[in-house]
Amino acid sequence: MYEIDVGNFTIGKKRPLALICGPCVIESEDQALFSAQFLKKLCDKLSIPLIYKSSYDKANRSSVHSFRGPGIDQGLFILERVKKEFHIPIVTDVHTPHEALAASQVCDVLQIPAFLCRQTDLIVAA
Repeated sequence: MYEIDVGNFTIGKKRPLALICGPCVIESEDQALFSAQFLKKLCDKLSIPLIYKSSYDKANRSSVHSFRGPGIDQGLFILERVKKEFHIPIVTDVHTPHEALAASQVCDVLQIPAFLCRQTDLIVAA
């Protein structure tokens, strides 16, 4: 297993547990900041490194009428605010090579959704 530097800590096989969590999708800036603050306080109290995860677009919803998120521009703005305000690394999922480039300017880790993991152009871009 590899060791990977994320923010100011390293994750890997012989490293302590790190928590990757956050709301599935960004519902609002206030919700993202509130949840990040709560998770940061909890992880600091437990001495667990935190990687904040949330999505700006959930493209795999079961209904075309379901809320998908604020979109890439507003979503990355919110994630950058979380990163700067709470000094925590960020992970989000990307769906296209264009999104990978934009998200890499803000996020520390890019996640490829399982339903896209065979898309070579996306994997190379991320």
